[in-house]
Amino acid sequence: MTVRAGWLLPDGQTREDTRLAPLGAMAPENTLTTRDGLIAGGAGLVATGVSAMQVQISTGRAVIQGTTAQGSYPVAVTAPVTLNVPDGHAQHPRIDAVAIRLYDALYDTSQQTAVQLEIVTGTPSATPSAPSLPNSSIRLWEIAVPAGTSAGTGGISWASALTDRRRYTSSYGGILPRGYSLSFSGGYAGQYRDNGAELERWSGTEWEPVIKPIQWQALPLPAGLTAPAHSPTQYAIHNDRIWLRGEIIKSGGGGSMINNGTTVLNLPGTIPVPFWLHLPCGVAGGNAPTAALVGRNSFIINLDGGGTCWSIYLNGISWARP
Repeated sequence: MTVRAGWLLPDGQTREDTRLAPLGAMAPENTLTTRDGLIAGGAGLVATGVSAMQVQISTGRAVIQGTTAQGSYPVAVTAPVTLNVPDGHAQHPRIDAVAIRLYDALYDTSQQTAVQLEIVTGTPSATPSAPSLPNSSIRLWEIAVPAGTSAGTGGISWASALTDRRRYTSSYGGILPRGYSLSFSGGYAGQYRDNGAELERWSGTEWEPVIKPIQWQALPLPAGLTAPAHSPTQYAIHNDRIWLRGEIIKSGGGGSMINNGTTVLNLPGTIPVPFWLHLPCGVAGGNAPTAALVGRNSFIINLDGGGTCWSIYLNGISWARP
């Protein structure tokens, strides 16, 4: 058989069927159902136009979820399958779907036990939409069929007619690969998915980035001090550390200098400081080769050897959150 399923036939499942069909605990959607979709690996179940009105689907594997009572079925397409697309409607365009469909006479009215690739024909309309699929089906591709299209009129323009609708599943605990849509909930808190740009984790209510972006907040300065527009003073609490960045200069400009021992930072109460800190920092101008911020909630500038400076750099300063 070209398209075969595991645990479907009432008898006669071969050892080859069992070896080819994907096995194992797959990603759940709830307590008794499995997330259906393709098994990633190579270019699985790719659609290619092979003639005016024929599309070919390449090899690949998938899992199809039936009703809750049915459970899920592992499926393998072991050789390319060519499907015939019906001619276009005389007046209106339509959208057809390419699907893997499973028939199980114990649970449906088909009176057959089979699995196959099918074209599900859409409804012609001036503004067509994709057809709904029968139960126990997976949508793979959609085909835009213009009005009046047939082999005699040149057929379907395959380069623009195909829309990828493949979605993916994974083993339990695995990372879900990026599919055509990200509009789905996770099956359990702690599940991971690749959104195509970064890794996300399902919190139980929403997908959250695993590497969360730093949320910088404004860091006010004492009177008489300011920050240049290109380097505002800010702080962030991220990955259990407190981070500072920005530049401190005298208000009014004009080359005014900051004296040794000047209070240059008053941290807001939201920033935890467990003890007195000595934080090396960069300075510019003046005659101090090195400098540090010293304090707890309020920090003075400690210039090596005293003296003055005209700017203080906070970039790179951090300490562990208590």
